[in-house]
Amino acid sequence: MKSEEVIVVTGGSGGIGGAIAKRFGRAGARVALLDVRLDAVAARASELASSGIDAIGLECDVADPAVCQSSIESVVDRFGRVDILVNCAGLTQIGPFAETDLAVYRRVMGVNFFGAIYCTKAALPWLKKSRGLIVAISSVAGFAPLLGRTGYCASKHALHGFFDTLRCELAEDGVGVMISCPTFVDTEFARSGLGPDGQTLKTERSTSGEIVTPESIADSIFRGASRRRDLLVHSRTGKIAYWTSRLAPRFYARTMTRRFKSAIES
Repeated sequence: MKSEEVIVVTGGSGGIGGAIAKRFGRAGARVALLDVRLDAVAARASELASSGIDAIGLECDVADPAVCQSSIESVVDRFGRVDILVNCAGLTQIGPFAETDLAVYRRVMGVNFFGAIYCTKAALPWLKKSRGLIVAISSVAGFAPLLGRTGYCASKHALHGFFDTLRCELAEDGVGVMISCPTFVDTEFARSGLGPDGQTLKTERSTSGEIVTPESIADSIFRGASRRRDLLVHSRTGKIAYWTSRLAPRFYARTMTRRFKSAIES
């Protein structure tokens, strides 16, 4: 990437978002962090600034299109441009569909899917001007089933359909679109998700395979962005899930169900 480029990262106070901001900032990018948690995002921006990175933190509820628009305008007022938008803000849910309030699905879609659309819409004129890059942080759940996470999987599958199509629309404008699919990452993400009743989860999440660090995800995204990759599937576990779910979908579904069923029923 070129020095002085501007990267906007939603969910910027989180583990993956913060790591992405730091990795690009170390390469010379100017960084705008957006997050619904003002204190946390301000602290993260201050941490980056103390290491010599030109960074700002802004309060932004990505589920509100007007707030997304004003946040991007604030970034442009500060830095004058947008070169990379990373849609990293996310919300998960765990629980059987039959027991989950419908409001949970609206909240998850509001953040994971519509939040990415709102921020992309707001930043698009500037991304076209810079011939920039949009990064959507998805998940293995974006291309394969994951027991007990119907809402989360739906939101991530929707991201793939939207951004794969948007990539075609923006090709002539020189704007790239990259979808990143981590597996299980060592962050607090799951413990801030929603249970069937819409309340914040209190239990540890169930996982499968290796757990990777936010820094390894950030490094991979940095390399993928420089190459304008369309899709990144992170880690050996993710790649196995990707190909198994395509070549042997029933086997994948049975295996995944066995691994996660006890956690959902407990």
